[in-house]
Order: sequence, then structure tokens, then C-alpha cells
Amino acid sequence: MTFNPDADISGNTTRRRGRNTAIAAGGGVGVLGIVALVVALLGGPDLTGLVGGVPGGGDQPAATGENTLTECDTGQDANTNDACRMAGAQVLLDDYWSKHVDGYVKPSLTIVDGQTQTQCGTASNAVGPFYCPPEQGVYLDPTFFQLMRQQFGASAGSLAQLYIVGHEWGHHIQNITGVMQKYPDNGTGPTSNGVRTELQADCYAGAWLKDAVTQKDSNGQNYLQPYTDAQLNDAVNAAYTVGDDHIQEQSGFVNPESFTHGTSKQRQYWFANGYKNGLSVCDTFQVPGDKL
Repeated sequence: MTFNPDADISGNTTRRRGRNTAIAAGGGVGVLGIVALVVALLGGPDLTGLVGGVPGGGDQPAATGENTLTECDTGQDANTNDACRMAGAQVLLDDYWSKHVDGYVKPSLTIVDGQTQTQCGTASNAVGPFYCPPEQGVYLDPTFFQLMRQQFGASAGSLAQLYIVGHEWGHHIQNITGVMQKYPDNGTGPTSNGVRTELQADCYAGAWLKDAVTQKDSNGQNYLQPYTDAQLNDAVNAAYTVGDDHIQEQSGFVNPESFTHGTSKQRQYWFANGYKNGLSVCDTFQVPGDKL
């Protein structure tokens, strides 16, 4: 468990949208498919066109149905349902960032059921979680966590899932505070703005998770239980899994000049740096390239 069972998460504004489809299972996605899946994780491009036959992929018609997650009221719901865990994370993240960013504007959080269209392309489990700046919205299909476990060997447990959604919230903070505008895309490579953007979002996620165990609901109940060492290792494992070098190794090549997210060691380091030292150490844009 991650959440205290009696914690109140009924104030979440998370919505569900899309068309329900089965997730990929067993050997349904090959190396190309899983690379596309994980490259897209945490802010990458829509690579669904590369993934043949992935349920929820780009060859299916979009659906527009949307509803609220009325089933997500308590920490117990968050402990037993991945979508409710994301809804619970939304409550904590909004509370945290409203205290650290003047004029904080809440992003939307949409749980994707199969697939749906966004201003940033198709959202599905074949794309992975992402933040869409024009909409100020986070999209996430929880079945993606199962794909990570089944086909990439990631543990993708409860705290790792919170790290992932916390990372996407980090991109929202970069958007509303002007970081994205100040440091626009300047191509790929180990010291590119893209890599620095991703590492900063990892740092933000770590800083939030350190404080999250102290956050309380309106009844004075802590939302989260103290983390176990296994849960923290799981979050670090998730950071490792989405390193550029680790992803590229799955297809037999490593080209640092094509990096967009940072290496596994860098992602682990910046998550841990934020967790240990807080938001004050998260300005990755002022760090020399050889210190990233």
C-alpha cells in the first residue's frame, strides 16, 4: 500500500476519456514496440505509427466519451486501482505546487481508456504518459504500467507510478513558470534543453515525493504511508528504465547525440537529488554539461 486507506481523495477532478480496449499482453509487442512505448514515456513524441498491432494504438478510431472518476474517494481506492492512484496523486500534487508556485494553475488529468485524441496527438498505452502544453493537461493510460512490467522488466509499483505522474506535473510547472519558453527545443544530445527539461522534471518529482508523506487531508489524515525501502528502490528503478541509453540498448545501439531524456544514471541522480535536497537544487539549466 502507498495511501492510508482512510485518506480522503474525493476532491480529485480527474476525468476518464476514450474507448475501452484490451491491453497488449504476452508477446504482443516486439522490441520496436516497446522502444516506442518507453521512448514516449515521460514526455516523448507520439510514436504509435511505429507500433504495429498494439491495442490502443494509432490505427483505431478516437472516442469522445468523458466522465468523472466517481469511484475514487479514499486511499483504499487508490491502493487497489491504478486510475484512482493517479487521482489521489492529483490531489497531492495540486496541494503541493499551490504552495510553491505563485498563481498556480491546476492542470487537467485525464485517464485514457483505450485511446483518445488531444491537441498533442493520440493518447494511448502505446504512447505512454505525457503532458500536453497547449491544453495544460496530463494524459495517462494506467495499462501502460502493465506493459512496462510485462515487456520491459520494470517493476512499476505504486511509488514508481507516483514518480511518473509527478514527473508529468513537473512539465506543467515548467510551462506555467516560463521554463519551456525560456529554454525551447534546440535539438537532441546529452546537454540539450530537452535533456535538461526532463532531468528537471525528475528532480521536481523527487522533491514532491519527499514532502508528500507529510501532506494531510482536511481531516488531518496523512494521505500517504511512510515509504518502504522497496518502494523507493522501485521509484529509482522506474527512473533507470526510462534512461535514453537503457532504452536504446534494447534495439542494439546507443547514440548520445540522439538523447532526449538523459541517461539512466542521470535520471536516477536527479530524482534522488530532488528527493534529498528539495526544489532549490532543480535548476538543471544552470549546470555545466559535464555535471549533468
